[in-house]
Amino acid sequence: MKAVLRRIRISPKKANLVAGLVRGKTVKEALAILKFTPKKGAKILYKVLHSAASNAKNNFKQSMDDLVVSKILVTKGPTYKRSVPISRGRVHPIRKRTCHITVEVGLPEGARVKKPVKKEEKAVQPAESAEKPVKEVVKKEEKRLKTPKKKTVKKAPSKKASK
Repeated sequence: MKAVLRRIRISPKKANLVAGLVRGKTVKEALAILKFTPKKGAKILYKVLHSAASNAKNNFKQSMDDLVVSKILVTKGPTYKRSVPISRGRVHPIRKRTCHITVEVGLPEGARVKKPVKKEEKAVQPAESAEKPVKEVVKKEEKRLKTPKKKTVKKAPSKKASK
């Protein structure tokens, strides 16, 4: 039960600072904290966390009240390189950093997972005509084991003298 946001235009340091506020909290508490945190990363993390919780609710039939933020991972993404021209034909580099954010939510440890109920599958029985008597099968196997394998002799390639 996770959600991933890739190549988001915020530096990993700034996003990780906000992610530290909600690690290990319940989903409802984390969403409330992010909603009122006045940082750019808080709005981004709010959307990713809400997406992960919705995935758990829709795909795995979990209740939003039971979910806990089990893992938030902020990793470095590609850096966009720009430049500002300065005097005498030189430039100063500008690095626009990006990051990848992965949020995993789950049930707290010790809680039991509710598995969806599956319909019982009927066992497929082979047709009686397809079954061979055991004695016939045993006889064929014994015969196969008793017969020696034929050895093939490879002939050496004939050398033709070319003149």
